[in-house]
Amino acid sequence: MPSIYNVIRRPIITEKSSYQSSVLGQYAFEVDGKATKAQIREAVELLFNVSVERVNLMVMPAKRSRRGRSRRVLVRRPSYKKAIVTLTPGQTIDVFEGVS
Repeated sequence: MPSIYNVIRRPIITEKSSYQSSVLGQYAFEVDGKATKAQIREAVELLFNVSVERVNLMVMPAKRSRRGRSRRVLVRRPSYKKAIVTLTPGQTIDVFEGVS
């Protein structure tokens, strides 16, 4: 069982996640593979001092890509677990808001 500070690995910042955070109040995180929804909810509420309305989980599959000039070298990126955290209306997480 991971500790509360090891549950969230990093925020996922993409065009889609920035839209979700600004319009829908949803934030994406890469989380530990063994973390549950309750552990993720507790970690986000403790670390960012917000109240969580809902947590959705998905396992992103491993992907393969080709490298090098001969295109024969295959590189495999590992799979990871992603959490979409929905906050109660009116709350935000300052990490995602950008430079001010």
